[in-house]
Amino acid sequence: MELNLIRSLGDELFHALRNRSTVSPLSQRYPDMTIEDAYHVSAHLLELRRGASELVVGKKIGVTSEAVQKMLNVHQPDFGFLTDAMRFENGAEISFSKTGLIQPRAEGEIAFVLKEDLISRNITREDVLDATEAVLPCFEIVDSRIDDWKIKIQDTVADNASCGVFVLGVDRVDPRSVDLPNVNLEMYRNGERVASGLGSAVQGHPAEAVAWLANTLGQFGIPFLAGETILSGSLVPLIPAQVGDRFELTISGIGSASVAFVD
Repeated sequence: MELNLIRSLGDELFHALRNRSTVSPLSQRYPDMTIEDAYHVSAHLLELRRGASELVVGKKIGVTSEAVQKMLNVHQPDFGFLTDAMRFENGAEISFSKTGLIQPRAEGEIAFVLKEDLISRNITREDVLDATEAVLPCFEIVDSRIDDWKIKIQDTVADNASCGVFVLGVDRVDPRSVDLPNVNLEMYRNGERVASGLGSAVQGHPAEAVAWLANTLGQFGIPFLAGETILSGSLVPLIPAQVGDRFELTISGIGSASVAFVD
């Protein structure tokens, strides 16, 4: 894909983000678009966000669980970048209009906060655990700038892995003090339980997913850095969120988080 087209598509997605609009699927308009092309579009989108004074504070892996893959008809993981504009504290009231949310869905997952850099192409699960200061309960509010979530892997990759915003709980736990594959997540919307899942839903072990992401980014020369937050992927199916909704989640052995949505 030509550089001018890559930049044009990145500009289009940035405009959609800023104007709370959607675009027709890139994969339909450009059927020969490769995943590598999509990552180049995503990189240009990130540069535009940086140009708007956003700072990268972490990375995210997406589409890791079978439930999410089936829901979106996407059958391999992807990755995106987290910026300070996407980060919210536990219990936050998130405004659709101020954050640019269009068609958000809530995910429940485990966030890893790093105490050491991870710079290699051969990162293991144990390396991830050694480099992690703490794991936290987390909501990722995914969103898509693609019409009606009609996405293929190329669409979500180009769109920064369909990232919207994320909310970190206040509980911080040593990753080696908890059996991560067997933790249980319960998610509630307006007091009603809407989803549950185990840590093993994410590639068998959340740290395994983080290792995959570290190695994948390593191929692009992108390191994990101390202090960054890494989102390891949803343990449950995506749940649509609307203005007026309040979500809560608990993860056994780790803690809880909550978020509410306003206009």
